[in-house]
Amino acid sequence: MTRIQTGNPSRIATVVIWVLLGVMLIFTLAPLLYMLTASAMPRNDILKMPYRWIPKGFHWQNFWKAIKGNDESFIFPRNVLNSLIVAALVTISTVILSALTGYGLAKFSFPGRNIAFMMIMSTMMIPFEAIMIPLYLVATTLNIQNSYTGLVLPFLTNAFGIFMMRQYLLTFPEEFLDAARIDGASELRIFWSVVAPNSVPAIATLAILTFRSQWDNLLWPLLIAQSEKMKTIPLYITKFATEKYTDEGAMMAVAVLASIPMFILFFSLSKYFVKGASLYSSRHG
Repeated sequence: MTRIQTGNPSRIATVVIWVLLGVMLIFTLAPLLYMLTASAMPRNDILKMPYRWIPKGFHWQNFWKAIKGNDESFIFPRNVLNSLIVAALVTISTVILSALTGYGLAKFSFPGRNIAFMMIMSTMMIPFEAIMIPLYLVATTLNIQNSYTGLVLPFLTNAFGIFMMRQYLLTFPEEFLDAARIDGASELRIFWSVVAPNSVPAIATLAILTFRSQWDNLLWPLLIAQSEKMKTIPLYITKFATEKYTDEGAMMAVAVLASIPMFILFFSLSKYFVKGASLYSSRHG
């Protein structure tokens, strides 16, 4: 009786996995490619079907219109600067406070430690939409609306950052800490000289995620920033896209310009980001 050869199951599984990854890659990159190509086309070429994925030339007027705005106020650079300032300040504060808090929860034993950690984690279950109006009332009471303080203050740290740093530092070797204590280093010195330099992958990962979250933040700036000079880039994009005389090419140019800082940050820290993600998954997967 002849046996039917069905092939190596592991090889078939590998092919299926690569096919699925290829499909996911196409679905991920297609919108980015459309954004890049459409930003270089005049409006009439964008609306043609079938879509031409390779532009005939570079239509630089889209980017000029994106920068000057439909009202030619040139408020775009100021809005980009606002987003950079807010995202940078929030990222720095979140990384420092989350790392310090995570270090304390991971390496120190004190009464109520687990309760404190669970209370911090419980705040992740509260959607921002449920607290943004009370936060706005507090901001108006403190008279910090329409200011950098009002944009930054509610986001100085977050529960996810604390959770991430705590989980990462749980496996930090105790021998390093004990050796530093024997040498007479204070706990703060140990953190800055021993823990932080050896936690760069986790810190870089948290920094990228925090910066991206703030760069895309729309709801809170929509409430707190009343003047055009204090608005951030998501508000500029929203306004630009809903105005009557905006064309598709200029809209894509705005999206490209708004994406540049995130691409620069990611590729600058990509090696740490990948390492941090792999270390986190290997330790807690």
